[in-house]
Amino acid sequence: MAERRYNAFTDKLREKYGSRVQKLVVDAGFCCPNRDGTLARGGCTYCDNNAFHPNYSTPDKSIPQQLAEGVEFHRRRYPRAGKYLAYFQPYSNTYAPLERLKELYGEALAYPGVVGLAIGTRPDCLDPEKLDYLASLKASGKEVLLEIGIESCYDETLSHINRCHTWAQAEEAVNAAAERGLEPGAHFIFGLPGETRQMMLDAASRINSLPLGSVKFHQLQIIKGTAMEREFAEHPERFVTWTLPEYIDFFVDFLELLRPDLAVERFAGEVPPRFVNSTPWGLVRNVDLLRMLEARLEERNTCQGRYFSTV
Repeated sequence: MAERRYNAFTDKLREKYGSRVQKLVVDAGFCCPNRDGTLARGGCTYCDNNAFHPNYSTPDKSIPQQLAEGVEFHRRRYPRAGKYLAYFQPYSNTYAPLERLKELYGEALAYPGVVGLAIGTRPDCLDPEKLDYLASLKASGKEVLLEIGIESCYDETLSHINRCHTWAQAEEAVNAAAERGLEPGAHFIFGLPGETRQMMLDAASRINSLPLGSVKFHQLQIIKGTAMEREFAEHPERFVTWTLPEYIDFFVDFLELLRPDLAVERFAGEVPPRFVNSTPWGLVRNVDLLRMLEARLEERNTCQGRYFSTV
């Protein structure tokens, strides 16, 4: 494989395990504190979790059943995947008592071929005891990918979209995980209401300041039935939108500012067409997006971290 112009997370896992490592989504029936009334109700204004995970993953099925169906689902698309990560994705997957987490994670880790966990959660659902437990799993040889949903670097945005946590809480959670050797990852969304293109580019410096091992980015997608859909209809001027070529160029600009050692897990998202009112980019798949990104990096003769500076 030719050397990429950005630090691809898939390459990092393939180098470590000698083959493709495939995530298998698991829905363990978690909730979120901004959804159940602990902090707020309704959840994030853009969120409908049904749009973000596959049909085989439903909480009425046992974890082993979801993993078995996930293996079959991905066997057709990725026949060379030799190892798997149980991806606890929907909602906040550390939002439960520690003993319950041990039970659920233990079931997943016991499944044949599963080498570790990928855990999506929030900054305010990571207390020291849970982080210590996750660190112990990693110390025992299990892969532990902690994906902390931060979404924006700006408190005004976080409040507006009903995240109910702050940038300071995100910093605290990432630092606490890194201090335990967990190499945390983080998730961000480009295009949230009120953020300009320059604000999104400026966010690179804040992301670079965090002790992250990986990052995942998505463009905002307007999901049917969400509060975000209503806001977009009533106040489209609050949103930055892109054609696909415009987004590719924006992300190249962002990559040039991003710390070169940060592994990029994803730079754009796919939502099934039934969940959105329009598909402005067409039905383009993630593999095609990656080819377009790599081609644009070549055309511009640039790379991740080109303008990164520690000064």
